[in-house]
Formats: sequence, C-alpha cells, structure tokens
Amino acid sequence: MLSDTTAFVTGASGGIGRVIAHTLADHGASVTCAARSDGVHRTAADIGEAAVAVETDITDEDDVAAAVEATVEEFGGLDCVVNNAGIAGPTQPFDRLDPADIQETVAVNVTGAATCVKHAAPHLRASNRGSVVNIGSIGGKLPYPNRVPYAVSKMGLIGLTRTLAYELGRADVTVNTVLPGPVAGDRIEDVVAKQERLADVDGAEPYRIGSDDFALPEYTVEPEEVAEQVAYLAGPHGRHITAQEIGVDAGGTWY
Repeated sequence: MLSDTTAFVTGASGGIGRVIAHTLADHGASVTCAARSDGVHRTAADIGEAAVAVETDITDEDDVAAAVEATVEEFGGLDCVVNNAGIAGPTQPFDRLDPADIQETVAVNVTGAATCVKHAAPHLRASNRGSVVNIGSIGGKLPYPNRVPYAVSKMGLIGLTRTLAYELGRADVTVNTVLPGPVAGDRIEDVVAKQERLADVDGAEPYRIGSDDFALPEYTVEPEEVAEQVAYLAGPHGRHITAQEIGVDAGGTWY
C-alpha cells in the first residue's frame, strides 16, 4: 500500500510514534524515525533497512531542517509527514497555571508540527502523493478539565490542519488529524494518576473519564488502531480525504 513512499515520523522513540513507524514500514514505506531521545535508534534498528533514525528536537528549527534534508538525501524524497511528537503538559486547575506552561506545550504540540511541515512542504508538493497526518486527541474537541495547556494545543492543531489543507491542497497534498481516545499504555495511566492526585491538593476536583463518555463499552484504544488509520490516510485510498479530524476514540467525539 505504501511502496515507494517515504515517511517522516516524529516522536518515534516510543508509544504511538514507535507503532506508527513500524506500521508504515510494514505497509512498504521507507521511514525516518525522529525524536529527541536516543530511543529512536532502537525503533529504526528494529524496523531494519527501511528505516533511519535522526535525533531531532522539533522546537529547534535548524534541527528540523537538517532532519528533513537527511531524509531526502537518504531516500530520494519525502511523501508523508506524521506529526506525532507531543507533550502532555501539566495537570492543574487553570488558575494555578503559569502562562509559560501553555507556551511550552503549544511550542511542541503546535509550533513543532508546523515547523516540520514548513520544511517538508517543498518535497511534499513535489510528490504525487504528499500527505500530512497530525496526531491530535479527543481533548482537541472535548473539555479537558485540569488540562488547559494540552487542550489548547490540540485544538490549535485542528486549526493548523484545516488551514494547511487549503494551503497545500492545490499541490495535491492532503492534511488530516487523527484524534485518538485514551490509548492503552503508560501515558494514559500517568494522566489518570495525576488527575486523581488533584483531589489531595486543596480539594481540587479531578476529571474522571469513564465508559459513559463513549459509545462503546470498551473505550481504550490500541496504538495499532491509530497507526492503521495513519497508514490509510497516507495511502492511495486516502487521496480525497483532507482537512478532516478523524476520531479513533470509541465514539468519544461526535462532531
């Protein structure tokens, strides 16, 4: 499905990003695995010859430019950018936040994604199958109490997606966002634990998510489900899907 396709995947050292990189390679793509941590080398090594690792800080524009150019030099082009890298931001009631908390989260989750697309754009326009897939969250559409920086950043990512879809669309580049629900793994367990700890801090009210918030009783999403949606959007059958937010969330979002 993705033969002759080169993908640039950020946040590929672990979690969803690692699974996305493996899944794209399994579908035939060549993959650049990008992340700040050196764990990205393990991801690329596990994939094999179809992958390279580039340690990249997406908040550093020079780093991003160098990583994109390294991809093009290695594989001869670039067809797909998967903006998966992100941070959770603090879990605090909004009136206890430092404004810098919002700025830092947006810098990674929105500005970092935009920077990756900026430097990839000439290569995506030159491709006959250019695509951008941003990894958002249901927090980009639903209230996320005690998670203002994260929610703001994921809502911003939707705005970025819709705008880039029109700016790049005349060159047949598609731009979409995948919105995962709670994804099985250490990260969601950490988020839940941080919410629960708020109850012990000045009586703050934790936000508890449960089955009543979803259409399906089993609402935890597996990383592979998200990765397969990314592969579909990057592939030949997703060429007329653009400017969309697609939930992989057990019915947690309805608009």
